[in-house]
Amino acid sequence: MTLSRLTVLSAALPLLGLLSPASAQSGQDHQYVLDLGAGVMAQPRYPGSDETIFVPYPLIAVSKFFLPGYGQIDENASTRRLSIYPSFNYIGKRNSSDSNELQGLDDVDWALEAGLGVSYRYDWIRGFAEVRQGFNGYSGQVAQFGIDLIGNPTEDLELRFGPRAGWGSKNYMDTYFGINASEATASPLYDKAYKAEAGFDTVGLAGSATYDLTDDWKLHALVGWDRLVGDAGNSPIVKEGSENQYYAGTGITYRFAFDLF
Repeated sequence: MTLSRLTVLSAALPLLGLLSPASAQSGQDHQYVLDLGAGVMAQPRYPGSDETIFVPYPLIAVSKFFLPGYGQIDENASTRRLSIYPSFNYIGKRNSSDSNELQGLDDVDWALEAGLGVSYRYDWIRGFAEVRQGFNGYSGQVAQFGIDLIGNPTEDLELRFGPRAGWGSKNYMDTYFGINASEATASPLYDKAYKAEAGFDTVGLAGSATYDLTDDWKLHALVGWDRLVGDAGNSPIVKEGSENQYYAGTGITYRFAFDLF
């Protein structure tokens, strides 16, 4: 997770699951099951910042989905499965007035990222990769890779923890970590231009916990640390801020189950 992003933490819609097709319903089961909710995230003000802000974030997870002509896809039917799911991200606007480290730099408009993720879970371990296209604030691409170790200390509690790595295209990197000639002239801190090329920009660790308060209500928590590396970590903007980026969040969801066919 690159920071200063209002992130959908659990957009787990398995558009493709390598599961055996099932009937539309099994007993009293519903065709569609999704968890919707919201939370609050503490995160750096912008990528590379040493200031923390609190922002709201949505929580969305789809665990059952019925495809006419195929059958029921159940995210919880097996602990050995391949899933393809949509991946979204939102990066808020970065204003030069946000911090002393940004004086003289151009404002960066908000950006929406949309793409796909693919994951494979084998019992207690899960690996994933996500690729997204940026719109509005920048027009490049980003990718995130990770591995989770999954444990269930109790029937109601699930814990996940593992390493993360992020990659950004040239346009993304230069937008958030580069300094052009006019910015260097206007800035009281930066006396020369800096170009950030495509490459890995973060490595880190992330952990999450989900606790079933009831059959419908779930409590979620997330903590993580990212280290800005490569051209991102060497950026003068980051040197004035911090290479270490921390985030933590908590939220609650309610489960909705329904049928359409």
